[in-house]
Amino acid sequence: MTYAGNMIYLTTSKVAIAAAEGDTPSRIIEGVAVPYNVIATVSGGEQVMFLPGSLPIDGKAPRLLESHDGSKIIGIVTARMDDEEEMRYAARISATKQGDDVIELIKDGALDSVSVGVDPIDAEYNDAGVLVISKAAWRELSIVAEPAFEGATIDSIAAAKVKINESEKPMSDPIEQVETPAAAPKTPIWAEARRAPSRLPSMSEWVSAYVQGGDKFASVNRMIADHQAVHNPIAAAAGDIATGDTPGLLPVPVVGNVFTNLNPLRPVVNAIGPRAMPLGAGKTFNRPEITTHTSVAQQSTELTTLSSTTMVVSSNIVTRLTFGGTVLISEQDVDWTDPASVNIVLEDMAGQYADATDNYAADQLRSNSTDQGTWSGTAATLLTEIYAAAQLIASTGNIMPTHLFVDPEMWAKLGGLVDGSNRPLFPSVGPFNAAGTQEASNWNGNPLGLTMVVDKNFTAKTAIVGCAAGRYAGFEIYENQRGLIAIDKPEVLGRQISFRGYFATLMIDSTLFRRFTYA
Repeated sequence: MTYAGNMIYLTTSKVAIAAAEGDTPSRIIEGVAVPYNVIATVSGGEQVMFLPGSLPIDGKAPRLLESHDGSKIIGIVTARMDDEEEMRYAARISATKQGDDVIELIKDGALDSVSVGVDPIDAEYNDAGVLVISKAAWRELSIVAEPAFEGATIDSIAAAKVKINESEKPMSDPIEQVETPAAAPKTPIWAEARRAPSRLPSMSEWVSAYVQGGDKFASVNRMIADHQAVHNPIAAAAGDIATGDTPGLLPVPVVGNVFTNLNPLRPVVNAIGPRAMPLGAGKTFNRPEITTHTSVAQQSTELTTLSSTTMVVSSNIVTRLTFGGTVLISEQDVDWTDPASVNIVLEDMAGQYADATDNYAADQLRSNSTDQGTWSGTAATLLTEIYAAAQLIASTGNIMPTHLFVDPEMWAKLGGLVDGSNRPLFPSVGPFNAAGTQEASNWNGNPLGLTMVVDKNFTAKTAIVGCAAGRYAGFEIYENQRGLIAIDKPEVLGRQISFRGYFATLMIDSTLFRRFTYA
């Protein structure tokens, strides 16, 4: 059983698909969705118990998912039956490629359990600290790999006949439930004086109502006001209740996700495209390059010796580098934080890894490119500068440039250029005679047909024209992203988490990259 935010995930019965002799496996699964009056412990240590009738048997049918992944819808719950001891279900796996894959995994035993996803509506903690749920919205049912309870029932489903464990009651043939609008009441609704509640709402009830908002939150606030009017009439005479009167009911809500000012993009790495780093031992590996080509020439006269040049293949030794970071998180921080601190730390470390490796790639691309000099900053000289770079690149082997790499300051400079009539040199919507396009809302652009790559990790006022795509790309990136490694540190009640990867670059032909700056 896991607990994430306001959603509770409760893994209960195992499920298996079988077939009667001569039949194919059914697409219907049945079993126990939630056992009532059973205490289960969530991963963070909190205990939860569902009361009989806490889940609906009508209304919108829960979706059938794979591993609580909302993007992996594989079917629908077709029937729900409440027998006061447990909530049972029947669900149909859709005849899709993904559904077929799930059936095969169930047949192989790789997926053998189900787990419900619910939103608590009415819930409170009892004296033992157990979160007792009396009403919840059933959002989805997932097929998962691991059960939460020992001795969970295993239901076999046959194509010709559905069988449940001997001690269980077989469900009737599942009939897909369709949600229908509630009928309008046929009798008048009479107003009456509200009776004062015998107690104030619990913290969990207030939080649940706060999240739901609307009538539910208004009802809880009325409950507080009515209680105040009866049990503290003097204070209630004016009809005002301030937050100072109910300090125990005011939690500190967490609004939205944790903000970060780092967008973990890797413009240079993504533009070049990282190659898989070769496997095997050794800190270095070899990238061969033809440095002397064979020769072909016109034969001077008949029977004279043809042109002959020995091909030379040189070695480019590439050194593997390690990029990584580590942090020690206390067990208390792992268990008590919401949103979970571990997920936030992992996302941040992955973002920092992306930024560090891209920064290294940008530095290597700039420092190993051929310096072409300084650009004066005008529109006319920019065209000359780019075409001069293209001409020098093409002169070595008929290879044309594909990309223009710039830092944000150079990007802004290019976007502000105008022609002799004060028209943008690279307008956001290009007319037929435009030299390319560029927009202030994003970093996409194609000045003079080159793919623009903007990266904050370049040195300011940098522009590099180069061939960075296709067979003749002169700059290469190698990566083996190792990802997360976590080790418990019991002596300090902590968890050491590291994120790491191997990374390397190679400028295999610096003549294919021409760099210029502006004063």
